[in-house]
Amino acid sequence: MSDIHLKKLTKSYGSHAAVGGIDLKIAEGEFFSLLGPSGCGKSTTLRMIAGFVQPTGGQILIGSDDVTTLPPERRDIGIVFQNYAIFPHMNVADNIGFGLKLRKRPREEIRTRVADALRQVGLSGYEERYQRQLSGGEQQRVALARVLVTEPRILLLDEPLSALDKSLREEMKYWIKDLQKRLGITTVYVTHDQDEALTMSDRIGVMQKGRIEQVGTPEEIYERPRTLFVTTFIGHSNVIDVTVDRGGGADMTVMLEGFPLPTRGPENLNAGQPAKLVIRPENIVIDPGADVTVRFPATVLGESYQGALVRYRLAVGGQEIVAERQNSVGNARFLPGASVTVGWDPGRSEALVA
Repeated sequence: MSDIHLKKLTKSYGSHAAVGGIDLKIAEGEFFSLLGPSGCGKSTTLRMIAGFVQPTGGQILIGSDDVTTLPPERRDIGIVFQNYAIFPHMNVADNIGFGLKLRKRPREEIRTRVADALRQVGLSGYEERYQRQLSGGEQQRVALARVLVTEPRILLLDEPLSALDKSLREEMKYWIKDLQKRLGITTVYVTHDQDEALTMSDRIGVMQKGRIEQVGTPEEIYERPRTLFVTTFIGHSNVIDVTVDRGGGADMTVMLEGFPLPTRGPENLNAGQPAKLVIRPENIVIDPGADVTVRFPATVLGESYQGALVRYRLAVGGQEIVAERQNSVGNARFLPGASVTVGWDPGRSEALVA
């Protein structure tokens, strides 16, 4: 196993900067996800780590080795793509052992290591099957086994679940995470699916336009977004126009329609400056108890029944927000036009630069 260090990594195609100066350290044994929309540079970054794309500038260190200019076969990495690329004319055992055969390993060693890899991915007894006899999830496991059998220092996964249906994606994301933890292999996972990243990752790097907007644990990324892009890309957020009333940091206040609201925010916000107040729908309480310090009058605009949840559209100070309420016994339903009070814990809100 090894750590990964990207130093001012860039990739340009003519005047277009696909990756614009990434500085990033990924710890040994960490499951790190690069998350972002299509075209943000996450797959280009992964392919530079793999050696398939040559950087325009910067360095790539794997452990203490500078691999920036090394070809892929000399980097000791394993990579699984969206297309599993299983050879249809080979059985499972031959597919998995293909890399070892290219390395001219002894036949008995290949047999033993293939059997070990199959046990790791839960496919013992599948040695003689062919691609046409495998489900999508089984093909993915074969692709992973083919990588793991070579015992790479680094595992790279480029949207490996995108070809699977929703129920199988749910199953496989937990399986991959459990396997990675069991093996302790440093893993970089590329995805545009926020649920995958939040569920599987030790840390996440959220990318936009070739740059990393924020790096943090799933909880930090979701609960403490540092930019408007991160807060709107990860989950659903209410973004309310406000004006800074006092300072920045943990004890700031903002003004909404003449109401002072305590919150937190960056230190560089000044009194009188326009800002955005960000609150997740699940953190907004309708008709809160006396223990909720932030309270504001609102009008119900509409409701949406979603099974376990009821989602309400609310007018607050001339702006529209969304609140989610558990659909449980004892929770009243609110009809459009109803006047209510909404509240939230100030520690669950965040003021960001407008």
